[in-house]
Amino acid sequence: MSTDNTTPSADATIDAAEVQALRERVDELEASLAELDDGDDQQKMTIIATQGSFDMAYPPLILASTAAAFGWDVVVFHTFWGLDILHEEKSKELKLSAVGNPSMPMPNALAALPGMDSMATKMMQKKIDENGTATIEELIDLSLDQGVDLQACQMTIELMEYDEDDFYDGVTTGVGAATAIQHMAESDVQLLV
Repeated sequence: MSTDNTTPSADATIDAAEVQALRERVDELEASLAELDDGDDQQKMTIIATQGSFDMAYPPLILASTAAAFGWDVVVFHTFWGLDILHEEKSKELKLSAVGNPSMPMPNALAALPGMDSMATKMMQKKIDENGTATIEELIDLSLDQGVDLQACQMTIELMEYDEDDFYDGVTTGVGAATAIQHMAESDVQLLV
């Protein structure tokens, strides 16, 4: 017959003060861990859009809306010709430049003929329609719905003599270079398009 009666050794004695100190330390560590979990670990992206041609309106809007869909904090700072992407009237008239485009399937001498930019733009618009790709206006709406901050450079607004009411609803106007630089400095990814 076996006996399971064992007497506690001196090492197994529990000190109430030690237990309380351990509980307090665990509470401190859990609080520190909670602070880390609540920290701003959201990834940030800043895109600078400087070109306002039809084909160059797509990259910043597609990248921005996609990053925002993944939960990123995204700013697209539109300056110089890139500002036309956010201009309600001008965004509908953006052209694809056939001249100097190495991927254009025609020589520059032919691309320089009058009307070739309009033809190239219509061909690209047809391809976009056939493919079911979003329009520029749809990408702007999608970006804004995803929480992308589409910013219009104040200096360029003044330079181009635009009015702040000329831009799509939801566009942040009056943004200066210092604000853009601050977001770039805090960003995980910075792109110039």
